[in-house]
Amino acid sequence: MKKVYLETFGCQMNVSDSERVATRLVADGFEITPHEAAADVVLINTCSVREKAEHKLYTRVGQIRNSEREKRGDEQIVGVLGCVAQLEGETLFEGKNEIDFVLGTKAVGRVSEAIENVFAGQKRYFDLGDREDNYDWSVSEVQRHLPYVAFVPIIEGCNKFCTYCIVPFSRGREKSLPASEIIRQVLNLRRQGVKEVHLIGQNVNSYRPKIDNGLEDFHGATAFSRLLRAVAATGIERIKFNTSFPRDFHPDIVDAINENKNLCNWVHLPVQSGSNDILRAMRRGHTIESYLQKIDKIKSSPRKLSLTTDVIIGFPDETDKDFQDTLKMADYCKFDSAYIFKYSPRPGTPAYSMIDNVSAEVKTDRFLEFEKLIRFNQRAVFRSYLDKTVEVLVEKISNKNSMELSGHTTCQKVVNFKGSSELLGKIVKVKISEAKTNTLYGEICCNL
Repeated sequence: MKKVYLETFGCQMNVSDSERVATRLVADGFEITPHEAAADVVLINTCSVREKAEHKLYTRVGQIRNSEREKRGDEQIVGVLGCVAQLEGETLFEGKNEIDFVLGTKAVGRVSEAIENVFAGQKRYFDLGDREDNYDWSVSEVQRHLPYVAFVPIIEGCNKFCTYCIVPFSRGREKSLPASEIIRQVLNLRRQGVKEVHLIGQNVNSYRPKIDNGLEDFHGATAFSRLLRAVAATGIERIKFNTSFPRDFHPDIVDAINENKNLCNWVHLPVQSGSNDILRAMRRGHTIESYLQKIDKIKSSPRKLSLTTDVIIGFPDETDKDFQDTLKMADYCKFDSAYIFKYSPRPGTPAYSMIDNVSAEVKTDRFLEFEKLIRFNQRAVFRSYLDKTVEVLVEKISNKNSMELSGHTTCQKVVNFKGSSELLGKIVKVKISEAKTNTLYGEICCNL
């Protein structure tokens, strides 16, 4: 039995891909190992969103090839999966990178075949082909990143083609999974003891299946809001979804959340900029005015929905006024938290041909100023939970303190508290006594 070590970078879609890769490999007779040195095969599931993704990959491959195992002469093959694999293809074999095979984002279902071909002597094997018609989207219980939380892809790819983004090229065009298959997966996960599902995709609310089988009995202004109601009807205890695209965020999504307790109190809605000029240059397809209308709808919910976002600082031609508009937008929205990125050109995107004319120093200064505002608002949000009781899904023993348990609220806040490991997988009530930068701390009240 050959052993496989799997390393994952990037978004939840990549994590989900890796779970299914591991499931496929085990079904085909391989063993997944947490120890790189013990592995016959090392798989690197790559992300191309961040800067210098290829360089980081080559550095990582170099570390593997210079390991003690390699020095002993023990055979170990290296395969590259994910977005960098899809974008770069055969070019990853150039030079002294010593990569044995490359699988694109839709070829991961054929990972066992790739490994077997390499061990059989085939050199520089690559597969960038389409996904199989009968591709199995399910994940075995033992391969999930957490036993009580599951990612359920509902749409892959992207049709938006924002000028800065490589995803449409690495993941392809949008393709929605059949609603009946999604509902079947959620029901199966519920039977397995999963308490929380995340409906995921590059743009989940752009969900548009060719046939609405499974949604006929549910009302809603869009296929996505009907899907939310259908998944809620399965009775699974918690449902989260991300990432949403502002242009496709219909007010009925908030109505669906208000109607169903198991649709969680969290919306992630990336804005990217508060300037209409920059939004046009990014080709985002929404204005700041239309975005704020959606924020007003979210804020009007009696459920107190948590709101998070993504922002890019220093996009080409971003002026001081553009940046001030972004600050005003953030102050209006009062985000619970934000992922903030300094713009860097991605080869292959339309923005790559633009002049990157905001200096590194200005980007850093604006980043720090924006982060300061986000942190200020975030502290106020987190302090608002003091002395309040929240419901926490107990997911694991805390990474920093073995005496504490850790989990998430329905509004996606991390909560740590002292408790027995017998509580793992349960939803408990915790009274919050301390609020730190990114984490709440409290004391358990009682089980639900």
